Amino acid sequence: MITIQNLTRNYGDLVAVDDVSLEIQRGEIVGLLGHNGAGKTTVMKILTGYLEPSSGSVSVGGCDVLAQRTRVQQQIGYLPENAPLYPEMLVQEYLRMIGELRGIERSELDEAIREAVLATDLQERILDPIGTLSKGYRQRVGLAQAILHQPDVLVFDEPTNGLDPMQIQAIRDLIVRLGERSTIILSTHILQEVEAVCDRVLVMIEGQLAADSSLADILSSHAVAISVDGAADEVERRLGQVPGVVSVRCHGDDPRSPGHRAFSAAWQGERPPVAGLIDACREAGWPLASVAPEQRTLESVFKELQEEHITKQAKQAKKTEQGKQGREAA
Repeated sequence: MITIQNLTRNYGDLVAVDDVSLEIQRGEIVGLLGHNGAGKTTVMKILTGYLEPSSGSVSVGGCDVLAQRTRVQQQIGYLPENAPLYPEMLVQEYLRMIGELRGIERSELDEAIREAVLATDLQERILDPIGTLSKGYRQRVGLAQAILHQPDVLVFDEPTNGLDPMQIQAIRDLIVRLGERSTIILSTHILQEVEAVCDRVLVMIEGQLAADSSLADILSSHAVAISVDGAADEVERRLGQVPGVVSVRCHGDDPRSPGHRAFSAAWQGERPPVAGLIDACREAGWPLASVAPEQRTLESVFKELQEEHITKQAKQAKKTEQGKQGREAA
């Protein structure tokens, strides 16, 4: 449905999107997440034809965004972070204007508006000026204009930004319903948003695609969480010798157990080596606070990816500096 190959976008010396490649299949609800400035919005703008890439290609439904922009935009419904609304217009007037701009036949426009209004629960606000609506209802109007022409692809950029908890839940429920007939890309920096509605996760860090996985896979863990009172280096060494353990990592002081440090032991095999880890701690005389299969969240995954990215960047910078010194010495 959507194919992105080696996509790069520069703003002068700033690389906003750095060689991103991915494919999205029909019917997926995909969460594109990352901190502000990670490149999410730039990808969305290129995908929807509002911005040209510096290099690479993007196609939607077999149509190239650069060569067939109009055909691509006919397939997409787009809700940018700040919806393009006109406060002086009635909701009905605004949706009719959007429908006409979208090229919906007059004989079909009333029914298209009716379906969009029902889907977004705007029936009681259809004759209200947009400027009098709450932020939650204005966001619904933005969603209604995005789905008016029943597109195959929906692109939502921060759809619940600034909404209260009740409004957020209502928008989430709507996105899930819309996903029954459309491919959806949800760009957000709110991790809970992705966990609530998405079945696939893309993580961007400083313009690069750091992860691309199903939600279930990215949250699955082959690690045991251990809270133990012992020297970090020694704990890592001894627990790393337990059969089935492939690596041990210290996460620092355990805030839930004063005097203990939190570790994670990655493992491979049919079952986690909990008994072996407990025995190793007992033999070493280390007091244990807890041992349990590690529970991953998108927040913990994102933190790991961020740390890996920083480490990778530092190694690359060191390698570059060494190469520079070598050239200067020669």
